[in-house]
Amino acid sequence: MSLITIIVTTALVNNVVLSQFLGICSFLGVSSQKKASLSLGLAVTAVLTVSSAVASLLYDHVLLPLGLDYLKTIVFILVIAALVQMVEMFLKKNAHAVYQSLGIYLPLITTNCAVLGVALTNVQNGYNLMQSIFAGFGTAVGYTIAIVLLASVREHLDEEAIPAPFRGAPIVLLCATLMAMAFMGFSGLA
Repeated sequence: MSLITIIVTTALVNNVVLSQFLGICSFLGVSSQKKASLSLGLAVTAVLTVSSAVASLLYDHVLLPLGLDYLKTIVFILVIAALVQMVEMFLKKNAHAVYQSLGIYLPLITTNCAVLGVALTNVQNGYNLMQSIFAGFGTAVGYTIAIVLLASVREHLDEEAIPAPFRGAPIVLLCATLMAMAFMGFSGLA
């Protein structure tokens, strides 16, 4: 599979949020403002891309040769947690406003099942290092597209007269559902 195909497939066809329904907590929680959504998307991109590379290297060169592949989930979680801590420290020091706007959702990247899911899927698909990096990057791009799109819709919804029963979470879930259905159209491309 070509690297471009991996990016397009992971970003659009198998979008981690809208097709696989992973990472929904931060998707719904942070998507009220475009700026915060883009910031979280960039943080997830950094963590996903680097964690995919590190997880691939550890799996191929440490866990498999030592017969410890059964520890992959624990090792991947530790790698992800360390990377999230580094991103969090970087943002706290260099972009404090972004750090504040993300709040609790930044450390929750550690427990975001989408990040762990990519590392495990890369192993399951037998991806080499480059394929893993591109799959992680493509997944993060897809996550960022989805969260920024939902934030854009939510910002416009704030200006509309929504019937009382649909205000708040119901209209957000309805919009997310419609986005997921729209992304299903990309499955014809694969």
